[in-house]
Amino acid sequence: MPKMIRKGDLPQKTCPVCRKPFAWRKKWERDWDNVIYCSERCRRTGKTANADKP
Repeated sequence: MPKMIRKGDLPQKTCPVCRKPFAWRKKWERDWDNVIYCSERCRRTGKTANADKP
């Protein structure tokens, strides 16, 4: 029987837009190194905020 992994044991990152920590998700399994934002909303906000800067 496989060992259960607790949510607290999963890797975490901090979102550069909202500054909140977010945990690894199964859908990000192959892409975890490239995941930057915690959500689609933060991704959109971050890209527009970076585009506005000179």
